[in-house]
Amino acid sequence: MSPVSSKPVSAPVLDAAIAWQLTLDAGNPVDREEFAKWHAAHEEHARAWRQLGLLDARFSAASGPARAALLQSRESIRRQVRKLGSGVASIVAVIGLALFVGDRYLPLDYWLADQRTATGEQRTLRLSDGTLVNLNTHSAMDVRFDEKQRLIILQEGEILVETGHGDTRPFIVETREGSMRALGTRFLVKREDEGTRLSVLQSAVAAHPQSSPEEQILREGQQVLMRNNGFDPIIALNLGADAWTRGMLVVDNARLVDLIKELGRYRRGHLGVAPEIADLRITGSFPLHDTDLALSALLPTLPVQIEQHTPWWVTVVKAQAKP
Repeated sequence: MSPVSSKPVSAPVLDAAIAWQLTLDAGNPVDREEFAKWHAAHEEHARAWRQLGLLDARFSAASGPARAALLQSRESIRRQVRKLGSGVASIVAVIGLALFVGDRYLPLDYWLADQRTATGEQRTLRLSDGTLVNLNTHSAMDVRFDEKQRLIILQEGEILVETGHGDTRPFIVETREGSMRALGTRFLVKREDEGTRLSVLQSAVAAHPQSSPEEQILREGQQVLMRNNGFDPIIALNLGADAWTRGMLVVDNARLVDLIKELGRYRRGHLGVAPEIADLRITGSFPLHDTDLALSALLPTLPVQIEQHTPWWVTVVKAQAKP
């Protein structure tokens, strides 16, 4: 493999390649035409597709046809994929495909989850105990209710939980970093790169990191980032923390790079910002179901312009001086 082919690709581009692979299984000619445009739009797209194909070939060689694998149980699939992971990691070390190391870049638990939303999709579910759960964009969760507890395992993304009343079983949300036990409440749980963010909108939640004996009770109006071995300092809840449930993103003196990163969760492909303007500050409300409109709202406020090479590759850059 050439050095160019073995260069890592960004997580959003890899996610787009995986989504295209699943879409093309349906065999719709229109989808194939759109895919061809995406594939040709940027060298990184083509590189991600080649690298994804290499991983698929390795998967097929080790586990048989993917269609046969899908006929097995969910846990069997997980076991085989994780067992395969060590072999894939060896190949990655040899050819430099670092993007395939770990679940962050190959979100298998997302695709195998009981409930999930696509990029840009939001959904509200009512569980058997009456609990309401809002799933944000590109989110996935498993539901495990039994006689002793009500358990949600958040695999990816973000949820808003409003617990049902009259059920004495403890209600717990679990992530890789730990568990959060509702104390009759309404709260947000979000998977982030650094850990799990818990935001309490009503009542209280008891949080317990995976590898620590410490338990922290958060009250209404508080949030915290929970890591595997402890907590960051508790801080006040962000303005409009649950505004996404109403289709809006609300920010107050946020860095432009953070705003763009958040908007990028709601659209396919790459959405970036030039480094020289990344620390510009912005306050406002932005529509999540029309991210192009949200981006255009930056123009009257900040010295920026939008460079759009394709619908899947958009960058916010410094505005050029007028002649």
